[in-house]
Amino acid sequence: MKRSIITIDEEKCTGCELCIPNCPEGAIQIIDGKARLVSDLMCDGLGACLGHCPEGAISIEEREAEPYDERKVMANIVQAGENTIKAHLAHLKEHNQQEFLDQALAYLNENHIDVPVSREEPMHSHHGGCPGASAKSFQREDKAVAALEGKRPSQLTHWPVQMHLMSPASPAYSGKDVLIAADCTAFALGDFHKDHLKGKALAIACPKLDVGQEIYVEKIKALIDDAAINTLTVMIMQVPCCGGLLHLTQQAASQAERKVPVKCIVVGLEGDILKEEWV
Repeated sequence: MKRSIITIDEEKCTGCELCIPNCPEGAIQIIDGKARLVSDLMCDGLGACLGHCPEGAISIEEREAEPYDERKVMANIVQAGENTIKAHLAHLKEHNQQEFLDQALAYLNENHIDVPVSREEPMHSHHGGCPGASAKSFQREDKAVAALEGKRPSQLTHWPVQMHLMSPASPAYSGKDVLIAADCTAFALGDFHKDHLKGKALAIACPKLDVGQEIYVEKIKALIDDAAINTLTVMIMQVPCCGGLLHLTQQAASQAERKVPVKCIVVGLEGDILKEEWV
C-alpha cells in the first residue's frame, strides 16, 4: 500500500541520536553511525521525529510501504517500560489516532500490563509530545491590539480554496501566482491578506490532519502543467508536521512537465516570518 512514511537523508545525518528518543515506536536506530529506518511496520508516518533532527535529515514521503502495525509496535514499546508506554499513548492521542490508541490499550489489557492512562484521561508525553500540538500562550502589547482597529478589505478572489474542493481547471488559477498555505498560517499572520494573499490565487491544506493527500500532488501538478501558473508559494508554520506541505509541493513540481519558481515561507508561532526563500 502507498502511505506516508519517513525518509532519512544519509548525507545530512550526523548520527547525533536526537531522533531516537522521539520515535517511541522504535522505527529508527543508529546503525554504522547513521540513523536508519529499520521497519516500515513500526513507522506511523506522523513525523514526531522531524523537529528533533538539527540537520533536517528526516522528512516525510509518500511511497509503497507495509501497513503500520500497532500491535508489533506495542510489543517493542512495552520492553522499554512505563514512561515509554505513556509517551507512545500520548503521541497517538495528540495526533487523533483513535484507532491505533484503541489497539494499543487492547494489547496492554490482553497482556495484563497496567494501563498508565485511560482513553478519557489527558495525556502528557514524557518527550514533550508533538511540537505542533504543544500548548503555548503569547503576550500581545497594547499597540498590537490598537493596530487591529479599522477595516481592511479581503484579498480573496475565488472559492473554494480547500485543496480537496478546489479545481486546478478553475479560471481563478490560470496563469496566476499561486499561494498554497497551511491552514494555521492565516491565523498566525496579522497581515496575511495585505502582505501575502494580495494578487495571488489561494489553496489551503493541513499536512497533519487532511486525509487522502496523494490527490494534492496531482492537483499541484495540474496547476503547473494545465493551469500554467506563474509562480508557486508554499506557506507553512514552523512546526515539524507542517513541512509535509512543502514536500508534497516539491514532489509535484519535480513530476510536472513545466518548471515554475517555488518559494517557501515559514511562519513563526507568534506571527513572524522565520524564513522566506526560493527552493
